[in-house]
Amino acid sequence: PVQSFGPPHLLGKPCKESIVWKDQHQVGSDAFVSDSKRNRQYGSHAVQKSDLLQRKLSTRLNLSLGIPEVGAVAASLFRSSGSVPLIEAFAINAALFGGLSKKLFTMLTPTGFAHSLALGTMLWSALGWKGWLFCVFYLFLGQIVTKVRFEEKEKAGLAEGRGGRRGPENVWGSAATGLVCAACAAQGTTFLGLESDLFLLGYVASLSTKLADTFASEIGKAYGKTCFLITTFERTEPGTEGAVSLEGTAASVVGGLCLSSVGYFLGLINSIPAIMIATFAAFVATNIESILGATIQEKDGLEWVTNEVINFLNTLIGAAIAMTMGTALLGTM
Repeated sequence: PVQSFGPPHLLGKPCKESIVWKDQHQVGSDAFVSDSKRNRQYGSHAVQKSDLLQRKLSTRLNLSLGIPEVGAVAASLFRSSGSVPLIEAFAINAALFGGLSKKLFTMLTPTGFAHSLALGTMLWSALGWKGWLFCVFYLFLGQIVTKVRFEEKEKAGLAEGRGGRRGPENVWGSAATGLVCAACAAQGTTFLGLESDLFLLGYVASLSTKLADTFASEIGKAYGKTCFLITTFERTEPGTEGAVSLEGTAASVVGGLCLSSVGYFLGLINSIPAIMIATFAAFVATNIESILGATIQEKDGLEWVTNEVINFLNTLIGAAIAMTMGTALLGTM
């Protein structure tokens, strides 16, 4: 954390009143009184000049100290790793969200915007701008693929509601697991007996898993020619929970690989094998998510298992698979 120190103060004792005693042979007390008054006036002027000089020097010191302090704050805001103070993370996110609000409101509902601001603040605080930017890539890539043949999907009743805009339930269903991984990674080199690099792998894998699922769903609905129910392999209609297609399955691999590669180039994961692990974990978790969707999502007695709950389980499974494989295959990463 950046420590700021206040400007140093000039130290010194105030001027004492100077009294000049007249020579004992000088006659008359009037001369003594006159000299005493005159010297008190001189002393008062000296104190005023000293105070003025002190204020000028203090102001100059404040200005000179302000420049490195501003630099230190800027450095902490744009730190590539974690432990950015929460208030500073909020300030930079508020500025960025404010500047991009017109675009963001085409992607998010008003409450989704507010919750995304909270998510962005916590991610910036935990992982710095790199972790934050990784989540932004996830959001934009997901939005792009959602808009693919959107009008056709909307006419067929397959498009995302609200014109594809995401609400708070989408924000946390997609990113809650990633935020927990980010917070754990920010605790130090080791936390809960695991290396921080493993938590970073989990963070990358969780959002890569969700993007893989989005790619599979949106491309499958837009271009899937033949859809099968993943549990029975029976033919079914596009958009059915648990439905898979060749086109959607291929797209899920592309989506997971794209975002995992972004994580590598941002330095969140540090090897090609880590990219492969995150991509594989995303692919497996996406197919498990299809099974969960076909078997338990909003079934009788399980109405609470909504799409957002399934999304959360999807990202949790993806992160867990990646971290387990990372421990087994990459050791300490």
